[in-house]
Amino acid sequence: MKLIRTDSKNTDFINLVSHLDADLAEKDGDDHAFYHQFNSIDTIKYAVVAYRNDQPVGCGAIKEFSKEAVEVKRMFVFPEHRGSGIASKILAELEEWARMLGYTSCVLETGLKQVEALALYERRGYKRIPNYGQYVGVENSVCFEKRV
Repeated sequence: MKLIRTDSKNTDFINLVSHLDADLAEKDGDDHAFYHQFNSIDTIKYAVVAYRNDQPVGCGAIKEFSKEAVEVKRMFVFPEHRGSGIASKILAELEEWARMLGYTSCVLETGLKQVEALALYERRGYKRIPNYGQYVGVENSVCFEKRV
């Protein structure tokens, strides 16, 4: 497996995000439009794409949340590649990139229906925090933070 650092103009990243959006639309149902409005990739400067046998199989990104923190966004691995550690490697690469950029923590939001994501973040040492920003009061949202 190979990881590359890129940005939101990368065509493989764009394609993976379109698959992520389709997956989330199915899982989130009627709530999808609410979440979708916060997930534009137009201005993402820091994205990671994972390749297996030269084929893109997963992605993730970070964007500035505050002067101290980045927000992890757009995490996705094709279902047939899940369970092999790809998402964990993408997340570790994003955390390392955040450290290199001078940030001290990563925050993120995921949904209660994304059970694989919940398990991943907890395995990687993320701790639940009160919902932030647009997710305050949203019952399906779960927010996390990890010091990096």
